[in-house]
Amino acid sequence: MIRTLEVDGLRRNYGERAALDGLSFQVKPGTVTGFLGPNGAGKTTTMRAIFGLTDLDGGTISWGGLPVGRAERRRFGYMPEERGLYPGMRVDEQVQYLGRLHGLSAASAAAAAQRWLERLEIGSSSGAKVETLSHGNQQRVQLAAALVHGPELLVLDEPLSGLDPLGIETIGSVLTDRARDGCGVLFSSHQLDQVEELCDEVVIIDHGRLVAAGSVDGLESAGQRRLAVRIDGVRSAEWAAGIAGVTVSETARGVSRLVLADSVDSDEVLRAAIQAGTVTHFSYERRKLSEVFREALA
Repeated sequence: MIRTLEVDGLRRNYGERAALDGLSFQVKPGTVTGFLGPNGAGKTTTMRAIFGLTDLDGGTISWGGLPVGRAERRRFGYMPEERGLYPGMRVDEQVQYLGRLHGLSAASAAAAAQRWLERLEIGSSSGAKVETLSHGNQQRVQLAAALVHGPELLVLDEPLSGLDPLGIETIGSVLTDRARDGCGVLFSSHQLDQVEELCDEVVIIDHGRLVAAGSVDGLESAGQRRLAVRIDGVRSAEWAAGIAGVTVSETARGVSRLVLADSVDSDEVLRAAIQAGTVTHFSYERRKLSEVFREALA
């Protein structure tokens, strides 16, 4: 059965501080959803609430229209940001043990553990103790533990933190493969470039409230027109500062990204750029996810 996770009107207060303030969103099956927000926005509190690890003051969490309880959570995979492994236990025994806790037989747990450790390129360390592994390899073991029982929903808190580019590529391919197999994936990250590459959807929250949500394509295509301009030898966008209706979004690696009001004629911008020097790049482009994020929090 294809099931959607629905978070509806979640509220959680710590004294007078609202960690969650009426938060609602969905995680659809077969999609990778990025869960974004500044530190303290309520992301970890939400993830813990999905697994019943945080009490709620209001709201509901359902999966396929049914309230999420113990039986449903056995079909979820969870990777907390804090390390949730036994440091003195062997890697393979650790993953097998967690598979058994989710109802797998000993033989099934052993086979699944080895399969996921190999898939995550850490099979050669299966006999090592967790505490002897690097941070990045412990991340891989933590993900194997979340995957071993074949979950239908994955909830991952900062799974890319501390990984080198190869580790990010390996884990990213696993997440997208799981989504293609019909699994719903929700993961938080501060690495917006990786979220942009991996995710189908994003949910952005701030102060426990939803501030933006939708497909990555839709959010990046929305809003005012944007131009990317490169002028040979010019490293700033001072040449554009005097054009009415033009806002400089950023200048990086010699490319100035400009936001144009509806009244602005792009030919006027081109003429100003030509006066500043030799124009080597001039094109419309979509918003970057970092711009979507900044604007949502403004």
